[in-house]
Amino acid sequence: MSRTHFDYLVIGGGSGGYAAARTAREVCEHVAIVDGAETLGGLCILRGCMPSKTLIYSAEVLHLARLAEKFGLKVPEASADMAALHERKRKVIGEFAAYRQGQLQSDRFTLFRKRARFIAADAIELDDGTRLTADHFMVATGSVVAEPPVDGLAGVPYWTSDDILDLDFLPEKIIVLGGGVVACELAQFLRRVGSEVIQIQRSPRVLKEMPAEAAAVVEEVFRREGIELHTDTVLKSIAHSDGGFCVRFEHAGETLTRTAPYLLNALGRRPATRGLGLDAAGIALRDDGGIRCDDMQQTSNPKVSACGDVAGPHEMVHLAILQGELAARHATGRAAEPVIGDPHVGVVFTDPQIGVAGLGEAELNERGVDFVSAGYPFDDHGKSILMEAGQGYVKVFAERATGVVLGAECVGRDGGELIHAMAVGVTLRATVRDLLKVQWYHPTLAEIWTYPLEEIESLR
Repeated sequence: MSRTHFDYLVIGGGSGGYAAARTAREVCEHVAIVDGAETLGGLCILRGCMPSKTLIYSAEVLHLARLAEKFGLKVPEASADMAALHERKRKVIGEFAAYRQGQLQSDRFTLFRKRARFIAADAIELDDGTRLTADHFMVATGSVVAEPPVDGLAGVPYWTSDDILDLDFLPEKIIVLGGGVVACELAQFLRRVGSEVIQIQRSPRVLKEMPAEAAAVVEEVFRREGIELHTDTVLKSIAHSDGGFCVRFEHAGETLTRTAPYLLNALGRRPATRGLGLDAAGIALRDDGGIRCDDMQQTSNPKVSACGDVAGPHEMVHLAILQGELAARHATGRAAEPVIGDPHVGVVFTDPQIGVAGLGEAELNERGVDFVSAGYPFDDHGKSILMEAGQGYVKVFAERATGVVLGAECVGRDGGELIHAMAVGVTLRATVRDLLKVQWYHPTLAEIWTYPLEEIESLR
């Protein structure tokens, strides 16, 4: 008879779920993973981080090729081969997916290729009727595309990010709904490969979770590259006919209409909790629909933890992995420390990229922290000038009394890489003086951090 009781059981085999299963398996003999997705691998590998960044990087290379004359080069013609882009992306993610699938299917775990729902506090039922119990459970089901209550949206054949990442042809014109990370990254990708892009954002600015100054830099670049960007709008209706999509919205007291053959719904994602039977297990949800967890990722049911997008507060793979590892260690009686805190790191892969680490100016003001800040622009920095990458800036925040670095932000070329220098400082509670002891090599992009650090030290 096949085993039906496990020491640890994970629902969802993405990055967070696998991290939890792997960590539990260090001390547990019987660990199960339940994943009913058509293809194993999870959102990051199959439909998120890896495919999107593969395509975005290709578009960046194309963009640089089109700027060849600025670098004293002659590139007669540069254009996107969408079929070739698609094939390269498929190959890249295929290698990652194959590795993850091999891990999930190894004899270290019992894998059920089914969907599951809770039927009790310590039991689930698979969609084939099989019932399983466990000492501890992990819910790591991720997130799905949200469908806000916009008139007509539910009844039209819009695209999601999944469709954009699977394109093997160039859409000549597309309307992008939304101004979050996914919307902005994909809008710029589409524009750079040759699509006419109309982007409509409901909030007063794009990337509302990022610093306003950083978002303003991205907005300026988007408009300069030819994206028709509308912010601070109210979506009124969406219709579809043989001619394509018609979006009606209000902006500055005026009703506007835009049409295009294609429409991307990038208005956000929601935690994937529907159909899980969470009520039967006594698992409480937050107001935003995510699973409520304590500092150890434990839900209102002490036998069940949650991690990743389904738990929040941020949709980031590195956070999902840290949460999964933490929860599994805690559930199996080992020492563990909460992972949510001020060393938080975030990156937006637009060009210029945005990177943030630790606390920002608004958060510091809310907490009443006495801090000093300083910034420096990329257009006055040697390496960025020679790279024709003058858009953006860096900024550092430090506690006035001690000089401890509390946070930093960067918008500019390779900002997602550069921010990690400050993330290390924030995490280790380094002072400005500590960081100025580092040998910042010249000429590099990274040495731009020395300018705000030196200014802060002089102000204290």
